[in-house]
Amino acid sequence: MAWTQILPYLVVAVVCVVVFFGLSFVYRKKMAESKLGQAESEARRIINEAIRSAEAKKKEATLEAKEEAIALRAEVERELKERRAEVTKQERRIQQKEESLDKKTENLEQKEERVSGKLREAEQLRSEIETLKRQEWEALERISGYTLEQAKEYLLNNLENEIKHETALRIKEFEQRYKEESEQRAREVLTLAIQRYAGDVVAEATVSVVPLPSDEMKGRIIGREGRNIRTIETMTGVDLIIDDTPEAITISSFDPVRREVARIALERLVHDGRIHPAKIEETVEKARRDVESTIKQEGERATFETGVYGLHPELIKLLGRMRYRTSYGQNVLLHSIEVAHIAGVMAAEVGVDVTLAKRAGLLHDIGKALDHEIEGSHISIGVDVARKYKENPIVINAIEAHHGDVEPTSIIACLVQTADAVSAARPGARRENLEAYIKRLERLEEITNEFVGVERSFAIQAGREVRVMVKPEEISDDDLVLLARNIASKIESEMEYPGQIKVNLVRESRAIDYAK
Repeated sequence: MAWTQILPYLVVAVVCVVVFFGLSFVYRKKMAESKLGQAESEARRIINEAIRSAEAKKKEATLEAKEEAIALRAEVERELKERRAEVTKQERRIQQKEESLDKKTENLEQKEERVSGKLREAEQLRSEIETLKRQEWEALERISGYTLEQAKEYLLNNLENEIKHETALRIKEFEQRYKEESEQRAREVLTLAIQRYAGDVVAEATVSVVPLPSDEMKGRIIGREGRNIRTIETMTGVDLIIDDTPEAITISSFDPVRREVARIALERLVHDGRIHPAKIEETVEKARRDVESTIKQEGERATFETGVYGLHPELIKLLGRMRYRTSYGQNVLLHSIEVAHIAGVMAAEVGVDVTLAKRAGLLHDIGKALDHEIEGSHISIGVDVARKYKENPIVINAIEAHHGDVEPTSIIACLVQTADAVSAARPGARRENLEAYIKRLERLEEITNEFVGVERSFAIQAGREVRVMVKPEEISDDDLVLLARNIASKIESEMEYPGQIKVNLVRESRAIDYAK
């Protein structure tokens, strides 16, 4: 009974819901159709407005294009008129230039004709002049008695003599002027350098003599069957000269360091009294160590005394070795120290690097520490050693040029040359044996006698002056100056000597007659 009562209501409810949805669908459809119609009308309105706007802009663009075309046409016509006017102007200018060129061409042709006429006249005049000149030469030849070639030769000889005379006078004048100025300045610098460094000169011998307490010690040094002396000579590399000299033994060796080691060892053995091979070996080793230590100390002392720092340790040792090296009786280390001081003083006077000048002066003879061990001159050895230890190029050039073997490339090299000559030429600084002295004098006379016009020559003042007598009929006064210079140049290039050599030429004419 319950379901039968509820069912009609459910049906009514369902029908109502269906009707509601149906009405709702119809309403929404109508609304959508209404909006669609509005949108279509709006779209048509927008399209119509766009079409009208496009038409208006098209008309405006067309009008603007027409206006621009008109303006552009007017501009083009204006430029065309200006171009036509410019072209007309250029045509008139070109026409004027053509007229001017025609006039110039005509004038040039006229000038060429005039020049051709003048050239013909000049040619005719030249031929006339040549004829007159030839007639004048012929007349001169008849008057003078000389041909043309003879006259030329005569004039050239006269001109050559005049030039030679003028050259000699100029050389004399310049030499005199510069000699006075340079000698005065050099004298001042050298005097100051020598005054500021007045070191003692000590001559040293090239052999060592060991005093003995008695002649009995000679037999002990020789030993049984000579074993002791052989051991000493083998260990030190020297020669022991045991002769009749009382209470003395002479040590001879080309190496001064070996000689010093042998001298120290022998003095200690003599003082100790125990002389046998084992003791000799021990003593020689101790002496060698002491000498090496002394070498290092002497090298350091030399650098400290001269104020030269930053040297390679091997260069310092080589400096110390020069303590035992002599040259003509002069100690090489003391000589190098002296050269360094003198070069430094002169460098300060002329305004160059004092430290570099001292360095070059101290090392200028460094090759003499090795010239007994390495083949070659002490200059080449010194240059190689300096390059090996990266010395300054100025120092290397000073070492290479201090005897004039190469040209100096700096003022310092010239100062080292001068300081070396001053140190070596001081009285008592060096000595040379009689044979070398005589050979040097003979060579000096030989060089001067080789020149044409030299009658005889004499080396005087211990070889510091050569007096040359010339033939007056072959050598004129003007030739005398040139000959003196040539002789001096040859002496400089072929001889080695301390200081300087004066070349004194004498030209003397004598007339002798007898009264009867």
